Amino acid sequence: MFITICVIAYNEEQTLPAILKDIAAQDYAHGSMEVVLVDSASSDHTKKIMQEFAAQNTTQPDMGFVSVSVLDNPKRTLPCGWNVALKAYRGEAILKVDAHASIPKDFVTKNVAVLESGEDVCGGQRPNIIEQPTPFRNTLLLAESSMFGSSIAPYRNNPGKSYVKSMFHAAYRRKVFESIGGFDERLARTEDNEIHYRMRKAGFKLCFDPEIISYQHIRPDLGKMLKQKYANGYWIGLTTGVCAPCLSLYHFVPFAFVMAIILSVLFCTGFAIAGSITALSGAALVMALAAVIGAPEIRNKTCLALPFLFLMLHVSYGTGTVIGLIKMPFWVKGIKNGRN
Repeated sequence: MFITICVIAYNEEQTLPAILKDIAAQDYAHGSMEVVLVDSASSDHTKKIMQEFAAQNTTQPDMGFVSVSVLDNPKRTLPCGWNVALKAYRGEAILKVDAHASIPKDFVTKNVAVLESGEDVCGGQRPNIIEQPTPFRNTLLLAESSMFGSSIAPYRNNPGKSYVKSMFHAAYRRKVFESIGGFDERLARTEDNEIHYRMRKAGFKLCFDPEIISYQHIRPDLGKMLKQKYANGYWIGLTTGVCAPCLSLYHFVPFAFVMAIILSVLFCTGFAIAGSITALSGAALVMALAAVIGAPEIRNKTCLALPFLFLMLHVSYGTGTVIGLIKMPFWVKGIKNGRN
């Protein structure tokens, strides 16, 4: 099978060389692979790194890809970048890989094997990892890797080979996008949820195979992680205005946390407020204990901060959702009037 592997990047000069090295090391026949790299108007050396990688393909015989293309995404967002790639790729299938990812050498081989078994869409496990670990970064990793800190999505929590609602670092046969069209460019963070929903509505099954594995680098400090969670929650709020069915109930759990606090403050007595905060703190403590028990290899003293981290992550995400829901009617109106 002739397959395209694609990476979209914006200001990723720090992480891009590693994923390109992983792509070059794939054991799938390079003569049956093309690489599509999309630069989203980066202000650093991201595009230069891409161009150097493309040039190496013609000067280093061991690379030998059919082609390495470097394309431009002036609109910057991920869905716009994917649509740029979808208009240009030539493979029988396209494999999406994040710029913050790491993939083993058999990643393409295992995806192609599932596609050639008769599946149209496939993907696998996507554990979190962190670069240059320290005790506190390991605690951040523990928080992000826990189902309480991230989600119950199957690529995070291996359910065994099965059909699922969404996946990460997935491979898609060409007919999938020919059938449903490209990504919704209105959505900057929830584009995967929306397009996988359309795929399922069109009758395509998303095959999760635990033999396929890739890794995602988490944000290396608390500030960046909180910013990411807020943005994720914000786009959950906005997305309810254009495709609410593509979201699951678990997307709104942090929102429920924040609303419980807000409603307690607005309408309850001091005793009720204290009870609400105590309940939320108790829930965070249970989450922390579950996370530590589940990952003894990275326990350390900073794990004592886990209850506070879970509270902060949930409050950040939930606050983003509250703000997104408040802005959603105006955002949707702007879309209809052609302003977004």
